[in-house]
Amino acid sequence: MIYFKNPNIKIFYILVTILTVVSCDKTNLEQETKSLTEFVDPFIGTGGHGHTYPGATVPFGMLQVTPVNGISKWDWCSGYHYSDSVAVGFSHLALSGTGIGDLADILFMPINKKVDLSINPKSRDSIAYRSSYSHDNETAKPGYYQVFLEDHNVNVELTTTKRTAYHKYTFKKEDKQSVVIDLGFAINWDTPLKTSINIEDEYTISGTRFSKGWARNQKVFFVAKFSKPITKHQLYSDGNFSNNNSSEGTKTATQLFFDTKNKEELFVKVALSSVSVENAKDNLREGGFDFNIIKDEAEDKWSNALTKIEVETPVDSLKTIFYTAMYHAQLAPVTYSDKNGQFRKENDEIVTAKNYTAYSTLSLWDTFRAEHPLLTLTAPDRVSDIINTMLAYYETKEILPVWTLYANETNTMTGYHSIPVIVEAYMKGIRGFDTEKAFEAMKTTMMQDERGLNHYKKYGYIPYSLLDESVTITLEYAYDDWCVAQMAKALGKDADYKFFLDRSKAYQHLFDNKTGFMRGRSVDGKSFNEPFDAKHSNHREQTDYTEGNAWQHSWFVPQDPEDFIKLHGSNEVFASRLEQLFTESSEITGDNISADISGLIGQYAHGNEPSHHIAYLFNHANQPWRTQYWARHIMDTQYNTTPNGLSGNEDCGQMSAWYALSSIGLYAMNPASGNYEIGSPIFEKATIKVSEGKTFIIEGENVSDKNIYIQSATLNGKEFNRTNISHKEILEGGTLHFVMGSQPNKNWGSLK
Repeated sequence: MIYFKNPNIKIFYILVTILTVVSCDKTNLEQETKSLTEFVDPFIGTGGHGHTYPGATVPFGMLQVTPVNGISKWDWCSGYHYSDSVAVGFSHLALSGTGIGDLADILFMPINKKVDLSINPKSRDSIAYRSSYSHDNETAKPGYYQVFLEDHNVNVELTTTKRTAYHKYTFKKEDKQSVVIDLGFAINWDTPLKTSINIEDEYTISGTRFSKGWARNQKVFFVAKFSKPITKHQLYSDGNFSNNNSSEGTKTATQLFFDTKNKEELFVKVALSSVSVENAKDNLREGGFDFNIIKDEAEDKWSNALTKIEVETPVDSLKTIFYTAMYHAQLAPVTYSDKNGQFRKENDEIVTAKNYTAYSTLSLWDTFRAEHPLLTLTAPDRVSDIINTMLAYYETKEILPVWTLYANETNTMTGYHSIPVIVEAYMKGIRGFDTEKAFEAMKTTMMQDERGLNHYKKYGYIPYSLLDESVTITLEYAYDDWCVAQMAKALGKDADYKFFLDRSKAYQHLFDNKTGFMRGRSVDGKSFNEPFDAKHSNHREQTDYTEGNAWQHSWFVPQDPEDFIKLHGSNEVFASRLEQLFTESSEITGDNISADISGLIGQYAHGNEPSHHIAYLFNHANQPWRTQYWARHIMDTQYNTTPNGLSGNEDCGQMSAWYALSSIGLYAMNPASGNYEIGSPIFEKATIKVSEGKTFIIEGENVSDKNIYIQSATLNGKEFNRTNISHKEILEGGTLHFVMGSQPNKNWGSLK
């Protein structure tokens, strides 16, 4: 007991104690309620070959308002690369992590001087309105981006709602206040065909931008409203000055001037549409220019989206990698239909999404593997909308999507992997789409003759002499066939089930037991493609493999790993060959090596999607401890918190979704099976909100960077000794508890 002679000192001590306790409670409360957005770093992936952008968007938003460096190179596919320090403007559409560049449409640039827009720039250096910037005065957070333009003394801030972008420009006092809008600007594959600008009134401009690129028929309509009246404008069409309030040409641009007398701040809000200027106006959020309110709303949307899976760990860097992965995994697909439901297809047909939202940027070759399985856990309400969208695109040519950009079928990459996305959803109990129509679309797609299916149907595989990338294409069609068979079985279509199941064995034709690789087979079926070098890569031409080599493409039989292992002879032979994949030298041979082969661990290439399921195959060879080792090794070596934190193209969420799932100990090796493989959880606790008021918890007791092996497990208190868990079990809620250790327990999860 403390005794005080002076009562005033006693009172003071009591007050200090109370304030200290209150302060500590407040600090603890602040830590508990800290938004998960604080752990997201949008700059991760903007360096190296990640190809992400740092700009502002909301989950699956229509707009991506982001800085553009103005360089047309592979590592600038998103329009931005962290190595750069020059900006040419801020566009409203961007691609996240793709290997082909397009978009960067509707470019705005605030400047403090008059420039000559009649000159057609030959390079970025000749763009009159460009500006340098420093990463020291650049900020990126979920739903918000800021940068200071050094050459113009303008601070730029960007935020957005689902369909309206908000710009805030703060000029230096008494500087000229001006904005350049350049619709002729283009990077990478994009080329403007026809553009127009219309000064509607002193606060409003509108226009169009039709272009050809990766998306062969891209039509963008826009409207922009300013917080100040336009006092003067200069309008150009193909380098010619126009005295009118509107102009049209291949390349149009305008410089707008504003009153500098009241306030240094200028606000702009912008909306787009694929249909019309009127629809863009309808998409434009009503009200004023409440930038901070919109910014807070965007952060709230991200905070809510990130809470779908919450993780607990004392290692903040792991939280940053995880929540940034969750952020990246919710950038695409993007909202495409307008507020009234309308959207434009590649044939210029205007259709209306009734009772669903239409999406685009469907990078299905990548995202069917982990991005879409993750969405069945975190955003199941969007899954049926995505499927309804794919069925709408199917109506154009009666073929399901391959890779859809701005509703254009790009036919980029191999297979028809809209099929596993549909079947996975159905097997996981997701409805809200016409299942009979979906089955008809899948069957019709796999029975047509395009993209090598004619050869596949005739020979049971694709002979190497008839089509490049024959091995990869055959293996992926075989998987798509298996998926169609599962849907047929579920719908009671027995004849279709047998037909497609039989055809899904196509991989058997390509397996060479002498080498252990999948190889290109001849038309007569008697020989393989010679000479053979398993490490050889030839990018997208005169090759049997897509963006890789035999080492990376010989493992894609997710539909029947047991039969696949039998082809190798035994679990031991299979596991030994699989282990060699990770321990072989990383030499890649050839004169035209694919740049997509990155993130090498031996010959395993985590930087490209065909490798993503491979570590989980050990589970099926009765050696799950190897899955645990390699899954953890991939997480530890292929992801970090720097701009170079992704080992390859982000590919619209796939690279990040792999981490998000693997880090909590799950991976959908065969998405359409409805099951998840068990890997190696890295968090003490991960809580999945599977429905309102129901959670599924995954706990990792004793987990650490050394304790990566599962020693034992329980599911809801009962012994759990298998290497997979179903989606249905997860939806029922409960707790999957793992005890982790530093040495393999070869009895856990094995069939011995």
